[in-house]
Amino acid sequence: MRNILIFLMFGSVAIGFSQELNCNVVVDAQQTGNENFPIFKTLEKQLKEFVNNTKWTNKTFTAQERIDCSMVINIVNYSGEAFQASLQVQSSRPVFGSSFTTPIYNFNDKDFNFRYIEFQNLIFNPTQYESNLVSVLAFHIYMVLGLDAESFAENGGEPYFKQAQTITNYSQQENFKGWKLEDGLQSRFALIDNISSPTFKEYKQVLYMYHRKGLDVMSGNVKDGKEQIAASLKLFQTMNGRRPNSFLLRTFFDAKADEIEQIFSDGPNVNIASVKETLQKVAPMHSSKWQNIKF
Repeated sequence: MRNILIFLMFGSVAIGFSQELNCNVVVDAQQTGNENFPIFKTLEKQLKEFVNNTKWTNKTFTAQERIDCSMVINIVNYSGEAFQASLQVQSSRPVFGSSFTTPIYNFNDKDFNFRYIEFQNLIFNPTQYESNLVSVLAFHIYMVLGLDAESFAENGGEPYFKQAQTITNYSQQENFKGWKLEDGLQSRFALIDNISSPTFKEYKQVLYMYHRKGLDVMSGNVKDGKEQIAASLKLFQTMNGRRPNSFLLRTFFDAKADEIEQIFSDGPNVNIASVKETLQKVAPMHSSKWQNIKF
């Protein structure tokens, strides 16, 4: 990993409300044993065009403002038009005053089954179900947009989360997994339900405080930025007390654990004992990383 002081010294990235995508889409069909079949290449090409060329918002922006993200679709089986797969979605955003990017979203969607005919039209309708393939991708796109916006402005992601909720609601008409309460605690339904619930209100507060008041401040004052990040993480203690080991906490630290370890292992000193105590309470699944934070 890059040393935190080095990445703060070089480069300059302007902050903007980047609301569209520069998305690398990969279709991996190795597990099928037929990864070279033309249909998989066609699917990959169509999905890249669909994700990157669809107008997802009403905002005007430049190519430099696009959100960097990736979608890796692992096809495990298929029969005719029916495909069984999983989807790994990741996104990041620039840190002010540096050449560094910070991870925002890291979600492994294990229930990504869909129907696809080669060369079929892929069209997103914000108010109407088209296909599970379109619905799942659009859902995650609006999660990427929402979380990115939350990291720049308090409640900035609300319109995108509302659209993700709308997609969830109208996609329940089909029998594909991931859209309903009974589909488990780590589903798309659970994710948007938690994001929208007052039970987890601190999650959005942490996103804003950690990124806008923490990371983005570090180019001018490393210690102040680190202290703001430490303070933001303490907010999770309240949320964790209300609902221990929540899905949202796990998604946050799946994206951020390596970065947090790096931030507090270098640079100006802050109250590391307090930081580690907080991290051990709210994210014990990453305790090996927290043990590496030494000053």
